[in-house]
Amino acid sequence: MTASSSAAPSSAPPDRRIVNRATLVGFIAILLWATLAPLATLAAMVPPFQLVATSFLLAFLVGSGWTATRGDNPLRYFRQPPAAWALGVGGLFGFHFLYFMALQAAPPVEANLINYLWPLLIVLFSALLPGERLRAWHVGGAVAGLAGTVLLIARGGSGGLSIDPAHLPGYAAALASAVTWAGYSVLRRRLGQIGEAPTDAVSAFCLVTAILSLLCHLALERTVWPDTAAGWGAMLLLGLGPVGAAFFVWDYGVRHGDIRALGALSYLAPLLSTLLLVLFGLAPNSGIIWVSCALIAGGSLLASKDLLRRKA
Repeated sequence: MTASSSAAPSSAPPDRRIVNRATLVGFIAILLWATLAPLATLAAMVPPFQLVATSFLLAFLVGSGWTATRGDNPLRYFRQPPAAWALGVGGLFGFHFLYFMALQAAPPVEANLINYLWPLLIVLFSALLPGERLRAWHVGGAVAGLAGTVLLIARGGSGGLSIDPAHLPGYAAALASAVTWAGYSVLRRRLGQIGEAPTDAVSAFCLVTAILSLLCHLALERTVWPDTAAGWGAMLLLGLGPVGAAFFVWDYGVRHGDIRALGALSYLAPLLSTLLLVLFGLAPNSGIIWVSCALIAGGSLLASKDLLRRKA
């Protein structure tokens, strides 16, 4: 796959079937991320960095196992250029580190709202990539998704959102986490265009991320393990799904699919996550959810116009 893409002329148009298939593979990550909040709620007794460390260790095992089943040696993907290591570990660990710092230094509503700027940033940053063009429907869909996410996250708040100077460090960390993940996704796309650091290398990045998260846990947290079967099951599923396989299918999607459509479709993650929380009784129901649903779903469809339209 990599060899063929590097051998093709840079001016050759992409095969829409390959792009659409890769975009659908990347969309699996969005569906998996929708389960993050329910599973994290069930495993809430486990400190954040401990949960990230165990999840990324499982992700490393899953990714390495997948590589091995294809008759390949997972260890050879540890030989990556320094720039690839900086991007991979910086993106995976940096995003989670900044996000948890934001949750500690700012109210969760505001922190989540600012953090969910990353889908919009992916759509906008993608215009800087060679061969990509930012269309009006990409921007319109991303903005509609952002508006729906604002309503979704801020629902039920009587006083609305306010800016407290004491929370500025938390707001800055949340914005930095959004920029980090958007930059990671777009730059992974760039590496895919030049045939460097294949998706199998994500396993190596996951292992280093797990080690760094463990060090943060030992320095900042007290070790707590689940005391129920549901807690253990949620922790296992986190490592297999939203903090595991999701990073591999997302990497494949942003490297070979329509990154603009994936950026806009990412707004479905908080929507589906909230619906799952309501369905399982982990969050209260609200009529504003359905308004958010219309904005997010409509914006995602609008920004995915290229994916849904068959090319003659």
